[in-house]
Amino acid sequence: MAALPDFASTDLDEIVKSLTTDEAILLTAGVGSWHTRAISRLGIPPIKVSDGPNGVRGNHFFMSTPAKCLPCATAMGATWDTNLIQRAGSLMAAEARLKAASVILAPTCNIQRSPLGGRSFESFSEDPHLSGMIAASYINGVQAGGIGTTIKHFVANDKEDDRMGYDSIISERALREIYLMPFMLAQKYASPWAIMTAYNRVNGCHASENKYLLEKLLRREWGFTGTIMSDWFGVYGVDTSINAGLDLEMPGVEKWRTPEYMNRAIISRKITVGTIKERARSVLNLVQKCARAAPEILTGDGQERTIDSKSDQDFMRQIASKAIVLLKNEKKVLPLKPQSLKKIAIVGGNAKARVLSGGGSAALKASYFVSPYNGIVNALSEYKNVEITYCEGARAYLTMPSLDYGLITETGARGWIGTWHRHVDDDSMLPVEEPMEKRVIDETQILISTSAPKGITRRWTLRLRGRLQPRPYDTQFEFGLIAAGRAKLFIDGQLVIDNWTRQRRGEAFFGVGSLEEKGVCQLKANNYHDVLVEFCNVRGPADGDEDELVLESNAGVRLGGAEVQDPDALMDKAIELAQDADAVIAIVGLNADWETESYDRKTLSLPGRTDELVGKVVSVNPCTVVVTQAGSAITMPWVDTVPAIVHAWYLGNATGDAIADVLFGKHNPAGRLPLTFPKAEEDVPAFGHFRSENGKVRYAEDLYVGYKHYQHRNIKPLFPFGYGLSYTTFSYTGLILTKPLVQDGKFQLTVSVTVKNTGSISGSEVVQLYIALPKSSEVTHPPLQLKGFAKINDLLVDQSKTVEISLDNYAVSYWDDRFDAWAVDSGSYTVKVGPNSTDLRLSEVFEVKDRFEWRGL
Repeated sequence: MAALPDFASTDLDEIVKSLTTDEAILLTAGVGSWHTRAISRLGIPPIKVSDGPNGVRGNHFFMSTPAKCLPCATAMGATWDTNLIQRAGSLMAAEARLKAASVILAPTCNIQRSPLGGRSFESFSEDPHLSGMIAASYINGVQAGGIGTTIKHFVANDKEDDRMGYDSIISERALREIYLMPFMLAQKYASPWAIMTAYNRVNGCHASENKYLLEKLLRREWGFTGTIMSDWFGVYGVDTSINAGLDLEMPGVEKWRTPEYMNRAIISRKITVGTIKERARSVLNLVQKCARAAPEILTGDGQERTIDSKSDQDFMRQIASKAIVLLKNEKKVLPLKPQSLKKIAIVGGNAKARVLSGGGSAALKASYFVSPYNGIVNALSEYKNVEITYCEGARAYLTMPSLDYGLITETGARGWIGTWHRHVDDDSMLPVEEPMEKRVIDETQILISTSAPKGITRRWTLRLRGRLQPRPYDTQFEFGLIAAGRAKLFIDGQLVIDNWTRQRRGEAFFGVGSLEEKGVCQLKANNYHDVLVEFCNVRGPADGDEDELVLESNAGVRLGGAEVQDPDALMDKAIELAQDADAVIAIVGLNADWETESYDRKTLSLPGRTDELVGKVVSVNPCTVVVTQAGSAITMPWVDTVPAIVHAWYLGNATGDAIADVLFGKHNPAGRLPLTFPKAEEDVPAFGHFRSENGKVRYAEDLYVGYKHYQHRNIKPLFPFGYGLSYTTFSYTGLILTKPLVQDGKFQLTVSVTVKNTGSISGSEVVQLYIALPKSSEVTHPPLQLKGFAKINDLLVDQSKTVEISLDNYAVSYWDDRFDAWAVDSGSYTVKVGPNSTDLRLSEVFEVKDRFEWRGL
């Protein structure tokens, strides 16, 4: 729909006066999955939003437009580089324009109180200061490009299991100093256009219905003037969220805010027309911002496009490389020197896997992808003397691997043919044989969402036909079938998997999918085998849940598969290759099945026999480099025996090239951990009280989240917060503090320190500044808190650079719940500076003479 050109200059007060009650109601909820309401009579255009944690997916989960995929949020946090992240935000703004989206649903700004959180990869850090400053840079980059941001999930949505029901029980100090702080910093330094509420309760009240959070704190105390929207299906009634201050219910399907429901609430005096119009005005304010900042989106053709320029690809590789953290490098094993190697063995379940992001809202169809294996092969292409061998060694997947590149149509196109079939009527389970739509589908994880053909019956059938790529040998092949709905798999006309007649409930497809059902068939050498999946959007009955629900918004089906392999033989082959090589690169980790929206991880261990593989490989080849891929912390029982470890997060499109750049020395690693890696799950601050227990999640660690817990309890982590090695070394000298200035309730102090590259190659360093509050305080404080940092890029050998870090009220304050205000105590404050939270080489003390309190931002 083309927007009327004058809406950018329309008087919103006059528009609101002109709205009928029903029009105002309609403006307070979305339309479909991704749009706001248009009111043509008044020239009000719709705007489109899109998921955007690490890329802009566009309008559809199903057959979405290929897009750029940035590194995951923890990887961006690991750069500790606000300028780089602002550039990433600019890139996301350009991507949003290509996808005809005026607002992106990002950044995610929650806290990793436990690495088990399913969406830990989607937030920047366990530390509120690092998280808030990185988020602010991202927001500034996006919004400078004329695209709105939606910071989320406000607040304390730090785990996934039971996320719509659990109650995050948090002390006022912890809520303010830890969980709200990233949002507060982002509001102060970037002013996001919108904010998204969390699914969960906070201290007894759902976030979307929480007047204290939305009105008292966000609007009145922080001065937020943007739009407050719900998470998708995160509204739980008609009147409570409207009265609490929630402007926009999303999405527009299965919604509460309909004229029927809302008018009944008006008649019963649960809500007023005035409140509805206030919420509608906030939505219109967002629409007008979009009309002013990027009017070409609203007047454009609405088509989604993909453009990958050389400069964009170079940047994707650069940011991915800068996120990588070198955790260990004994005897300078890294960088590897190809000219001195004859044979490199690559092992591990992630080497050839398509692992580029976590799952859920972060998932997208990447416009291109370089696997770790291909990145290494590319990097070594000029070294004809190096032979590369490969063996998976130990499988790492939770569900059977995607067959996106394993199926072809009868004409040879990648994928399979999908035919959509109406049913006899809305209530019938009998499909009409004549298809209403036919198309090539090049994906085997198919989340239909709301992308079924228009005009199809409420119940419908999708038939997917393709051919399995032939193998040059006879082999057994195992398939896996998941359905949000019901499905059957036929190979060469024979039923192999029945996920239709009876089902087992699972967690896939945002919690409404089945468990994966598996079946094995025999493949003949050099033969094409016909594949047919019959899918219906009605769930099958399951033990304890006989209801056969129609899935109107989250229907989906997934087919995966792999050759059957003997696990011992696979392990033995990898060990044999490792023993015969000059060096081994083991690429292991998690993927979007293990770390995803909708459910939490069950363990910090790597999947299956991965740890065993690493241990056995290094035992036969001491020149073993382990590359780990995970969006959060993992345990490493082999850490003492492996000489070199590189943590590579989820790096997006350029994954393999970035990893190779670090392994072979094209890029000197400069990433630093934005979260602590524990030695064991029992060391995690939230251990023992992370789960939802009868709907309660008790934040019993209180202020001691992440590194603050490890320091407070004197627990040595596997790798500390802020940690990361380089191929060079740095010295720190000359810590100088200006005299603290307190005037009109504002604190100011500048810290300067000189860093010198004392190694043999150029490199980048992160200067980290921590504050210890006065020991004379009447309340307890964490031993140290990050309050400033500075990234020094590309410091030459023997070059020195002096950096300045400015401190303000946030560096010296804590929440005093007696006065409902921030407090700065009188006393001695200690500044500590160094390369990570356990290596703080310089310190100085300053004094604050008189206590003072402050409110607001």
